[in-house]
Amino acid sequence: MLTLEPKELPIPKLHHYLLGAIGPRPIAFASTIDENGTPNLAPFSFFNIFSANPPILVFSPANSGRTGKTKDTYENVKKVAECVINIVNYDMVEQMSLCSSPYDININEFEKSGLTPIPSEKVKPFRVKESPVQLECKVIEVKELGTGGGAGNLVICEVIKIHINKEILDENQMIDQHKIDLVSRMGGNWYCRANKDSMFEVEKPVTAIGIGYDNIPEDIRTSEILTGNDFGKLGSVETLPNETDVNEHKLIELSELFVTLEDEPAKLEVELHKLAKEYLAKNEIEAAWMTLLAFNNQ
Repeated sequence: MLTLEPKELPIPKLHHYLLGAIGPRPIAFASTIDENGTPNLAPFSFFNIFSANPPILVFSPANSGRTGKTKDTYENVKKVAECVINIVNYDMVEQMSLCSSPYDININEFEKSGLTPIPSEKVKPFRVKESPVQLECKVIEVKELGTGGGAGNLVICEVIKIHINKEILDENQMIDQHKIDLVSRMGGNWYCRANKDSMFEVEKPVTAIGIGYDNIPEDIRTSEILTGNDFGKLGSVETLPNETDVNEHKLIELSELFVTLEDEPAKLEVELHKLAKEYLAKNEIEAAWMTLLAFNNQ
């Protein structure tokens, strides 16, 4: 284990470690405007949503790590306390990246990137037409976290208008996570694409209270076959299968395995754990539990 003291590291190296470890990060593609009406468009991966009531977003246009200079976005929101956060999807990721170039303050990133500015309804900065979701915001506060290169500046925004491209909605008029095709930042030059090959579902325990890892029998917890994710699924059930169901599962689904390995209990246990792991991979958690419990139910 490499153990480091942040205060002892050069800022570029600390920046590399932090951004390499903390990801993927959503992207705030922020549109702002200065007091003269000059538009600015820039992406920031220090960004997330922090409240729904009221709807609050926070992003951080950090000072340049090379020069210590503040970003144009930071200067703009201090003068005109409004912005639009344009959500970035795969179709526009290269144009978004182009906007991160260190253009002079009088350069229009909309023109440089080829992205289309469209008027907002409640704020002065423009929206990006190509963005699947555009969030008009008023800036509540700008909080400086430090000075010099790498110091963050939290821009705390309240969303006051939302625009969503209808093409990314499902039949219930909610955002379809496959259709929106989001991207996110990793370390270095790397991004992630949230498509069907990278996304997976984990059912949220909104009301269910699982038995937890500590209530999984010790002979199962010490398995060399099952992983932490497997134990997480096993611990999510509210109750264990009853003995009758376990016996029925054993007679119907496991009888051949028990007959074949009746004189080799250690091997039988391993095979049962392998089978349970297959059930868990298919989210058939009850079947996995009955398979595991069948070993001691002899």
